[in-house]
Amino acid sequence: MSHLKKTTPHQLALMALAVALNIVLGNLALFLRLPIYLDAVGTMLSAAAFGPFAGILTGLSSALITGLTTDLFSLYFAPVQVCVGLMTGLLVYRQTFKGPLIIKALLITIPGTFIASLITVLLFGGITSSGSSMIVQILNGLGLNQTLSVFLVQLGTDYLDRFLALTLVVGALRIMPSYKKRVL
Repeated sequence: MSHLKKTTPHQLALMALAVALNIVLGNLALFLRLPIYLDAVGTMLSAAAFGPFAGILTGLSSALITGLTTDLFSLYFAPVQVCVGLMTGLLVYRQTFKGPLIIKALLITIPGTFIASLITVLLFGGITSSGSSMIVQILNGLGLNQTLSVFLVQLGTDYLDRFLALTLVVGALRIMPSYKKRVL
């Protein structure tokens, strides 16, 4: 509860905006059948600005709202949002790794990809509502087994998604005077 005592109206407003960002971008990617997700940009924004707890809370809120309104699959992938919020908070907010964005994006991606791949294979047989499921089916049709197909596609699409999101988040925070020092 100590995290909630430090939360200001400004932080809550930015976190609410981040939840809306996740929902709008995630639904846009789903509607357009993009092979990336865009549903964690807000999670990463909250985590980079306020730390892992804020990222986790934003990600869980987004997954819950999206899962109950437009995409049931989001509920099942809530653990991925938790992982992305945690890793972004650790790597960007807490600066536990000082390397380039390209490596930070990879470090954010790998744990979530492992979780997402397990969920996709074990619960959904490799097929979800994402546009990347089409790529999984193609690889599987070419002879790769289902689990390997899911993991390879998930790794590629997750990395592209997280790198794009991290680049947008860092760019946005760099132009906000209160957060500029956090991402330099």
